[in-house]
Amino acid sequence: MNKQLIFWSITVSLGGFLFGMDVAVISGVEQSIQKLWSLDTLQQGLAVAIALYGTVIGAAFGGLPSDTLGRKRTLQWIGLLFFISAIGSAMADDVNVFMIFRLIGGLSIGASSVVAPVYISEIAPPRFRGRMGISFQLNVVLGILVAYISNYFINGGPNDWRWMIGIVAIPALLFLILMSFTPETPRWLILHKGKIDEAKKIIALTNPEVDKAVNEIVKSKTETGTHERLFSKKFGWPILLAFLFALFNQLSGINAIIYYSPRIFEMTGLGKDSALLSSAGIGVANLIFTILGWLFIDRLGRRVLMYIGSIGYIISLGLISFAFFNQSFGAVPIYIFSFIAAHAIGQGSVIWVFISEIFPNSVRASGMAWGALTHWVFAAIIANIFPFFSEKLGGGIIFLFFTAMMVFQLFYVALMMPETKGVSLENLEKELIK
Repeated sequence: MNKQLIFWSITVSLGGFLFGMDVAVISGVEQSIQKLWSLDTLQQGLAVAIALYGTVIGAAFGGLPSDTLGRKRTLQWIGLLFFISAIGSAMADDVNVFMIFRLIGGLSIGASSVVAPVYISEIAPPRFRGRMGISFQLNVVLGILVAYISNYFINGGPNDWRWMIGIVAIPALLFLILMSFTPETPRWLILHKGKIDEAKKIIALTNPEVDKAVNEIVKSKTETGTHERLFSKKFGWPILLAFLFALFNQLSGINAIIYYSPRIFEMTGLGKDSALLSSAGIGVANLIFTILGWLFIDRLGRRVLMYIGSIGYIISLGLISFAFFNQSFGAVPIYIFSFIAAHAIGQGSVIWVFISEIFPNSVRASGMAWGALTHWVFAAIIANIFPFFSEKLGGGIIFLFFTAMMVFQLFYVALMMPETKGVSLENLEKELIK
């Protein structure tokens, strides 16, 4: 991996950092705004989940500007929306204004979860594609960790929540500046603009076999075109693979824990300060095991990491459920950290890489949008209903449900999931599209 490839990867992955920071920062804010604006549990769930409803819209339509304006320009617009959302949310004087700006932030998260992985998959050589793809997820978890740590240190004043949420504006501005130094992806230039010479210059910086790479892209354009309809029988298999993968990601309960970790820790008897500090521990565990995923995804492959993650999910979630049923909470922080570790090395490392790989060039952006849309629809639903069901049913039943869903995920990995390690995007297209 040369300097240019590393710089492009890091820059685009900052979109993941904004994604993670914006997702997690709300965990330190949600109880403050509940008291400030006297919200009931359903209103509170909506105030938290409104950003996730924005991600649904952003994910659904993020592929459109990506195909028309280009991957690079779309990412620049995403950075601007992140900046506007952070400033507006921090200055909100009532819950409705707060939710409007959180909705804008959600649009940015949803669009970035589509466009950034597509950008990375299209610009990366096959042998580094997994590692570069995880650089996006690595920045997501780094953003989550930074949000938890900043929440812990900012906590203490009546308006601390405004600083917690407004701090996202700083990396958003940095992202905007750095994106001006990144190129457009060669595949977009060839497939959507026909600019082969310009694409060759970019490919030459990362791949010595320039003509071979260009010929493969041109051939895929000749065979399938650039504008095909995603929802057709032809693409049924990758559509199903992406849907189930994204569905299981949320049915693990990961966003419930990320969004409500202080609340969950307080349910086990910890005080507010200890709960915020334990949430920072989640960020540390997430980062460490995502780094392990980064090291092994191109060595062991996607399926091996998913086997490890699925088994880890089942064990850790089962133990959390058992602890709630027995009202024995001493080891719950350890179980939650184990759950986060299982997620980070499995689903967390693989999801955006895998979904961005399995769709052919002609529908990659729309296919990625489909996977991201599925992910965020269920993320929004779970985040919205979690406070209500945790109050009505308790942690035991909720975490037992998540455990059962991860058993089904294990069957998915064993029976359906293909291995995509080290295969060019054009060759994957031949294998998955029959």
